[in-house]
Amino acid sequence: MENVIECTNLTHRYGSKLVLNDLNFIVKKGRIFGLLGKNGMGKTTTINILMGFLRPTSGQCMVLGENSHSLSPKTRTRIGLLHEGHLAYDFMSVTQIEKFYASFYPAWRKEFYYELIDKMGVSHDHKLSKMSCGQRSQVALGLILAQNPELMILDDYSMGLDAGYRALFLDFLQAFVQENKKTVLITSHIIQDLEKIIDETLIIGRQKVLLQMTIREFMRTFHRYSFQSSRSDLMLEQDDFIKNYENIKNKFTVYTFATVDDCQKYLQNHGIEFADFQEIPMTLEEAFIGLTGKY
Repeated sequence: MENVIECTNLTHRYGSKLVLNDLNFIVKKGRIFGLLGKNGMGKTTTINILMGFLRPTSGQCMVLGENSHSLSPKTRTRIGLLHEGHLAYDFMSVTQIEKFYASFYPAWRKEFYYELIDKMGVSHDHKLSKMSCGQRSQVALGLILAQNPELMILDDYSMGLDAGYRALFLDFLQAFVQENKKTVLITSHIIQDLEKIIDETLIIGRQKVLLQMTIREFMRTFHRYSFQSSRSDLMLEQDDFIKNYENIKNKFTVYTFATVDDCQKYLQNHGIEFADFQEIPMTLEEAFIGLTGKY
């Protein structure tokens, strides 16, 4: 399968501050790839490098077969970018801004734009300045769909969207990708929305990769176990076995890729007595927090 994005040994610093450290990942054609992490972990920096807005300190990113810091104008027209949800030209109407953008994109498909707009029940002569934040965000997303890009890079698409508008756009996006064999790299602060649409995820922590695998495999192999312990002073070491844990009034919650048997053996081998051991199912958001930590 063709690789639409290839990042190799990607490292970036802002002065003496190391943000990305030896990051490696690929995004395959026709996939929805979730780039996830807490605030400040380098998601937007990675996108800025992919688009050529930043030159990495070291390493390389290839996008649609070209080096990201020297993308040709022709290749840029094959990329639809939503950069933190911003939309200019709010003095224009729904129709005016569509016609303005259409002149820049040879593969323009205005029906994708108007199909999404019409779902909101907004008239085509409605001024963007009179729209809600959520409606303006939908216009921005519709304009990206209409570009008919091979690659969509959506940096926090959910900004300004309520639950209904988020669901509307994700339904459109999923159908758009499947019907047209498009590729998407997406970030969001609302992790739970992504569970049903992303194929693969890269979760980045502070200067390191925490996880890269398919969502299906992550949700199948990552576990949350709870147990009671009589030791209020019990401290567990976070390592390759235990990714995170919590202790609230002697009730422990452990996050790990280990099976039930292996986790219980681990506790026994470390002299930890436990009772009422059980596995607790997780959503993607809960698994994300379990891997990255709450704080």
